[in-house]
Amino acid sequence: MGQVRKDGKRREKVFLTKKEALRWEAEKRRKPVEVWNKKTVTVCLGDWAQAYMNFAKARFVHKTYDEKRSMFRRFFQQIAPDLSVVELTPAKVLAYIIKQEEIRSGYAANKDRKNLVAAWNWGMNYMEPRLQRPNPCVVERMTADKEPRYIPPEEDFWCVYDAAEGQDKVMLLTFLSLAARRNEVFRLKWSDVDFRNLKVRLWTRKRRGGGLEYDWLPMSHELRAALFWWLENRPFKDKPHVFLCLDDTPFCREYYGEPFKYRLQFMRRLCDRGGVKRFGFHAIRHLAASILYHQGVENAVIQAVLRHKNPSTTDRYLKSLGLEKTRDALKEIANRSGTALSFTTRRLERLKKNKKPSGEPSSPQTAKARLRVVR
Repeated sequence: MGQVRKDGKRREKVFLTKKEALRWEAEKRRKPVEVWNKKTVTVCLGDWAQAYMNFAKARFVHKTYDEKRSMFRRFFQQIAPDLSVVELTPAKVLAYIIKQEEIRSGYAANKDRKNLVAAWNWGMNYMEPRLQRPNPCVVERMTADKEPRYIPPEEDFWCVYDAAEGQDKVMLLTFLSLAARRNEVFRLKWSDVDFRNLKVRLWTRKRRGGGLEYDWLPMSHELRAALFWWLENRPFKDKPHVFLCLDDTPFCREYYGEPFKYRLQFMRRLCDRGGVKRFGFHAIRHLAASILYHQGVENAVIQAVLRHKNPSTTDRYLKSLGLEKTRDALKEIANRSGTALSFTTRRLERLKKNKKPSGEPSSPQTAKARLRVVR
């Protein structure tokens, strides 16, 4: 990094070698400030990555920031960070994406591709000088086998609910009654629970911009009773959060009395204790959406419960769960097939009446017709 200060002004520029940086500094010091070139902050991929990560740290939640940081670490293991931005080609990016598919998976490779595209788009819009167009990170996506989302049967949820105790029972009921995300429940405070008006306020970052936003949801009488019981019987009366870590184990002892962040093994242990197939917190949100759908609730109401801003998001969500209006269309086809089946039955009865006496050989045409009907 070459840096020059003169007459209260400062200029800096990144070079591939120290020798080039020293030469540039000497030239700048010989020239008056008025003829200095504009500041250049991007000449290599490392500068681009650092500038974008500085933006991402302030813009995104910690999980998303770590995902992008890990991507750049893998990226610079294959492509040198001191490579000039103008030398990054789609061929180099595609080679990296293909290698990630081989090492990890097509899904993971596509996620890295998405983050690279977003980072380069940011550089094209906000860096000075701006990164070149078109975006070299827009390359072919890898083939990814997407596993279907698992929706636990409702009876499995109640088995897990019966296996839980105390605070855990109240937490599971909160997840199901509000179709809530994990962090929304972990973030819940007593100030967000309106017992008088039967409302609960959920805060989320799952919106454009990444800032916290809230929605009020109606609270059932069963959930109100459970939350009120926990309000009266909770061990920490001075804590603002509804649900706190109460596990006095070596791993959790330092978090005792603090709000939850992950609870990685909690649902696994409860599912094993209840004797059901394992599922997580988000699967309970899937189950809530499934219950509403099968009760005939309109998509607009499901959208309000799931707190999606866009109706298309709800449609895609239900489709990913195998819950969509095409099911009704297929039922119509199945109803029409009943006519064809009854026609086949009548034809079979007619053939039986016209069947020749035993011992007489049947003609090849009759045998073929009977075979078709049986099939």
